[in-house]
Amino acid sequence: MISRSTIDRVFESARVEEVIGEFVQLKKAGSNFKGLSPFTDEKSPSFMVSPVKQIWKDFSTGKGGNSVSFLMEHEHYTYPEALRWLAKKYNIEIEETEQTSEEKAQMNERESMFLVSNFAKDYFHDVMLNSNKGKAIGLSYFKERGFTDKTIKKFELGYCIDEWDNFTKAALTKGYDLKYLASTGLTIVKENKQFDRFKGRVMFPIHSMSGRILGFGGRILTADKKAAKYLNSPESDIYHKSKILYGIYQAKKEIAKQDNCFLVEGYTDVISFHQSGIENVVASSGTALTSDQIRLVNRLTKNITVLFDGDAAGIRASIRGIDLILEQGMNVKVVQFPDGEDPDSFAKSHSDNELKEYLESSAQDFINFKVSLLLKEAKNDPIKKAGLIRDIVSSISKIPDAIQREVYVQECARIMDISERVLFSELAQLLKKGIQEKSKKSHQPKQDPNQPPPEYFMEQEQAQMGLVKGGSISSKKVDQLSILEKEIIRILLLFGNEEVDFIEEITNVDEEGKETISVRKYQNLVSAEIYLHLQEDEIEFTNPLFQEIYIEMIHQLNQSEKLEVDRLVNHENPDISSIVTSILMDEEKHQLSDWEGQNIEVKSALEVLDKLVNDSVFNLRRVLIGKKIEELMLEVSKEPSKSIDLEIVKNYTGLKMRLFEKLNRVV
Repeated sequence: MISRSTIDRVFESARVEEVIGEFVQLKKAGSNFKGLSPFTDEKSPSFMVSPVKQIWKDFSTGKGGNSVSFLMEHEHYTYPEALRWLAKKYNIEIEETEQTSEEKAQMNERESMFLVSNFAKDYFHDVMLNSNKGKAIGLSYFKERGFTDKTIKKFELGYCIDEWDNFTKAALTKGYDLKYLASTGLTIVKENKQFDRFKGRVMFPIHSMSGRILGFGGRILTADKKAAKYLNSPESDIYHKSKILYGIYQAKKEIAKQDNCFLVEGYTDVISFHQSGIENVVASSGTALTSDQIRLVNRLTKNITVLFDGDAAGIRASIRGIDLILEQGMNVKVVQFPDGEDPDSFAKSHSDNELKEYLESSAQDFINFKVSLLLKEAKNDPIKKAGLIRDIVSSISKIPDAIQREVYVQECARIMDISERVLFSELAQLLKKGIQEKSKKSHQPKQDPNQPPPEYFMEQEQAQMGLVKGGSISSKKVDQLSILEKEIIRILLLFGNEEVDFIEEITNVDEEGKETISVRKYQNLVSAEIYLHLQEDEIEFTNPLFQEIYIEMIHQLNQSEKLEVDRLVNHENPDISSIVTSILMDEEKHQLSDWEGQNIEVKSALEVLDKLVNDSVFNLRRVLIGKKIEELMLEVSKEPSKSIDLEIVKNYTGLKMRLFEKLNRVV
């Protein structure tokens, strides 16, 4: 693992404007920079970078963070990969924390496999471009397929010469260990012999999301019926065919930008699409689609468009993957090419504009596609039609979102000319069956606290059929507590270290019981003032992330009597970093609108900071007291016989009224 000292040096050295400037064109805007969002198509800038705070915020998507989080969002690096990228940029030597001998050995094994794979990629590419055999056989094949030099370079295509051990000899000469040539599958070792796995094949390197070489796909160029047309690297510690999509590295930025991913079957389908200007495309490389592959796309977009060949057998095999996509809560559309055509051939025989227009005009929702496909088979057979309906409802049952399920049921009822009641009944049975199967897998099944129980969905769908009364979904109330808690965190982040003059009202009671109010002025840090108020009332935040941020702040306050916001911006918990960044950058949002240039005065919060602090605390108390009164009254409504001390309610109500007065509210 990367040491804490290295991480600290990376954060100290990295300049957010320099890092983002490599990917986004930034223009000066006051003390900040602004630019067009790299995550969406837009004409007006909504992307802001703050060199002072060393953070960024994309107001069009809500994303934000520091240098590391930008690389994770834009380049889709993991946390360690982003740190390593920055360390390389700023020439920082990476220190690793102490690892066990087993961990070191495993890490060295994997790293050696990556090094061998990268050498192989460079070697195959160089051989194809610079050797006579490579140019005559490998390069000429790709040229015949219509691939340009730019495309060949982009995908780092290559050729393995048709000799038993040409590549293996070259690798051993360069000092690479035969052990890793064998473990990556590049070399097949038998007794005292070794030979190249991919001899005589053109090579398609397979990249990880971050660009590392995981394995290869090789296509044979001879008419040998005994040899497989395509051959992939065998499973290894770095290559798992079911967990990678071909082209994901080259496509990830465009997938996120277009908010859609085209899914094809083969390597050349991906490459031809890129050459036609459609770069948000990946391939399952001839394997049946897996959940791991879908999750890769899910990191980039919620929308997948599956492209089917005109071949009927291929469609039947591929359509099974749609249910897997639906289970991941993703939106699926389908495009079918004409008979005898596949994405590669269609892209080559049509102009770029014709291809784009076809994809847009032919894309249809999965349910329409599935119905039209299966209706051809069912024709006028009632039994087959019933089976078709069950098949479609089964697909709908995979969708985790209840509202989407309902919409699809209604659409299915319209297309199939069948009662919604019948479809909801079938859906309810399938959902119940699914719940029971999940229960069998776990002796103590746990319900996601953020999701309603399964019975809720059952009742809602039964309500649609008139089987149960009610079933209405109450509108979600605005979470006042969360809003007020966020306001306190905002004040602490922005003004926690400010020293402010506060006024305290002291109530004095004389011997006759007459109350008088005196005023005391004093100075205090904003953070200390808020802490004293919340500590006095023993208040804890209901939002766990706000509570974690608050605890971290109080810890800093107790340690150094000062809040260090940078530590929260660079927090190891990305959720905390995201919230903190979002709050900090919201203060800079006005620069995007150029209010000063339009002579619109932006009033400084520092001018009314004492009131801001008091209002935030008083409002939080007011809502908490209101909830307490509601709880007491609810107890009475549930158990009328239960005695309740009305004096307590009276005291709470009186306190709430005094808070209203302090907040200058009219009740």
